[in-house]
Amino acid sequence: MASLRASHEAARGRKPAPRADRAAKTPPPVTAFDFSKLPAFRQLSMHRAAADMIGLENPFFQPHDGIAGATTCIDGVEHDNFASYNYLGLNGHPEVNAAALQALETYGTSASASRVVAGERPIHRALETRLAALHGVEDAVVMVSGHATNVTTIGHLLSSSDLIVTDALVHNSISEGARLSGAARMNFPHGDLDALERLLTDQRHKFERVLIAAEGIYSMDGDFPDLPRLIRIKQMFDAWLLVDEAHSAGVMGTRGRGIAEHFGVDPTAVEMWMGTLSKTFSACGGYIAGSKALCDYLRATAPGFVFSVGLSPPLAAAALASLDIMDREPDRLRRLAANGHRFLARAKNAGLDTGPSAGFSVIPVIVGDSIGAVTLCNRLLKRGINALPIVFPAVAEKSARIRFFITSEHSDAQIDRAVDATAEELAAIRQKNTRFSDLVRNGSAPE
Repeated sequence: MASLRASHEAARGRKPAPRADRAAKTPPPVTAFDFSKLPAFRQLSMHRAAADMIGLENPFFQPHDGIAGATTCIDGVEHDNFASYNYLGLNGHPEVNAAALQALETYGTSASASRVVAGERPIHRALETRLAALHGVEDAVVMVSGHATNVTTIGHLLSSSDLIVTDALVHNSISEGARLSGAARMNFPHGDLDALERLLTDQRHKFERVLIAAEGIYSMDGDFPDLPRLIRIKQMFDAWLLVDEAHSAGVMGTRGRGIAEHFGVDPTAVEMWMGTLSKTFSACGGYIAGSKALCDYLRATAPGFVFSVGLSPPLAAAALASLDIMDREPDRLRRLAANGHRFLARAKNAGLDTGPSAGFSVIPVIVGDSIGAVTLCNRLLKRGINALPIVFPAVAEKSARIRFFITSEHSDAQIDRAVDATAEELAAIRQKNTRFSDLVRNGSAPE
């Protein structure tokens, strides 16, 4: 038995000789996928190479050395700043900073968990209560990202049996939410509510639920929709209405209550008010305001809320403090409106194409092609004015523009200087006929 056991143990210790074909092969090296092979990346590289070839400097991702308000410091040089949506000048306000520091000392930098499990803090509900009051509705639910708020809300509430109808110029977050939902999506021409009514007349009966999505102030053009008529249309066709107030809350209305206050309509007639905390309210995040039933449902089921960490407490505190200051200092809203109207009037008098802008927080100067818009941006930067271009595919190529964000803190001199410089530099660019084809043919950018 001992001898048999020993022979079995010896057999277990022996390894089979490798087969000839196995021994001849060596495993390939383990490497990650090279994303530079993606067609989209190659196209991006071609665009960058073309810009380098003609000497066109990249105007994006410029690092700012401090708070970006009416002025900002870039590479150690102070510039008049028209590229930040600090509409009421509250980012960096001592009271806002103090509130954020107090929350930091009390709660730390993070909620450290989803609010559903262990991330709930009293400051979250305090902020939601204030936002609901801002919009004149029952409740609000705050999320960590404005973009994600639209994506998860629309993507969660609608499904393949539904229809989402959007203004052609709605924000990407609305488009991505519609895509996620699997619902049918149809656009109507920007601001054309007659077209919206015709579309719903033809299509409404084919779908279970219909959502109409529009913006309070459109982020590229600076105009706003006819909200009373939008409400009438959605009632006629038994649809839901979502109004994205990212650029209109804290901007429109004598108290900053947004487009509903501007028109004097009952805000409870709108199913969903969406907003962001990163603009007027000097923080970061997004929210949906509406009925208590809607907000309770989103808190319990929306993936972007349930499976996401709660909003950072210092950011919630900063937003609350900003709301307090806005309520207490309505003159900020009056200054913002005056500055916007001054910029718009002077730009039109200078012959600049400002599109349909109403002269609130966003005013574009339409250049007409992407290369011209980037060239104008770089020329303005050299003159101490920071205003960024919006180019294809964010807008149509023929609608490439410089987008100016107006704040309550801009001075008359800053506004006049920006308009005059823009008119002068744009005239110089057009005199040189600096279209993309000319730049490529000449092999250099304009001086």
